[in-house]
Amino acid sequence: MQFTLKVWRQADREATGDFVTYPVDDISADTSFLELLDILNERLLARGDEPIAFDHDCREGICGTCGCMVNGFAHSHERETTLCQLHMRSFTDGETIIIEPWRSRAFPVLKDLIVDRSAFDRIIQSGGFIAICAGSAPDANATPIPKEAADRAMDAAACIGCGACVAACPNAAAMLFTSAKIAQLASLPQGHPERIERVKKMVSTMELSGFGSCTNHGECEAACPKGISVNFIAKLNRELIRAALWG
Repeated sequence: MQFTLKVWRQADREATGDFVTYPVDDISADTSFLELLDILNERLLARGDEPIAFDHDCREGICGTCGCMVNGFAHSHERETTLCQLHMRSFTDGETIIIEPWRSRAFPVLKDLIVDRSAFDRIIQSGGFIAICAGSAPDANATPIPKEAADRAMDAAACIGCGACVAACPNAAAMLFTSAKIAQLASLPQGHPERIERVKKMVSTMELSGFGSCTNHGECEAACPKGISVNFIAKLNRELIRAALWG
C-alpha cells in the first residue's frame, strides 16, 4: 500500500507549525499506524532529516500515551480504537492522511505531534486519590461492595487519560475525563469520606487549566477509545450539587 501523509511539524512550543507532505510506499496492510510513523522516521533519518516526534509507550491500547488527530478524528475513524491499535488496512490504498496533534489551549504543542497533557495530572493530583491512612491492605471481603457499584467503578476506571475526549470536543472540555475519575471513587465506599472536597477541587482545577465547558455535544463519548459513557458527566453534576448542599 502507498499513502500521502500530511504531518504537522512544529519545532517547539513557541514555533509556528505547518503541514509537511511525505509520500510513503511499500506499506503492509497489517502495519499499525505507529509502525507507519516508525517506518517514515527510519526513512527520514536515512536521508538526514529530523524524525517526527510522537507519543507512544505500550502500543497495546492500555497506557493512553499515544494520540493525535487522523483525518479530523481523535485517534481514528474507528470506534473504541487507540492510535496504536489502528492498522493501515482501515485506509484506502493511495489515500491522503492528515495527521495533527490534539488541538486544545490546555494541551499546548511541545513538538510535532506531542502535546503537554500535564493538565490531566494536575486534575488527578488535586483530588483523584484517597488520603486516609488505613494501615496494611485489608482483606478483600472486609468491605462488601454491591455489584452495581463495583461495575460502575470499573467502567469509570477504564479511562486511560489519553485526551481524545478533549480533542474531539468542540469546546475542548475535559468533563468526560474528570467525571470518570470522580465517579470511580464516588462509586465505592472507600471514596465516600472525601467525595465532597474531591469534586470541588478537581472541577476547580479543571476550570483553571483552561478547558472549555461541556455543552452536551457527545463527541467525547464517540471519540473515547474505551467507550466511557457521558452518563458519568451527569454523575459529576450530581456530585457537585451534593457538594454545594453539604459542603
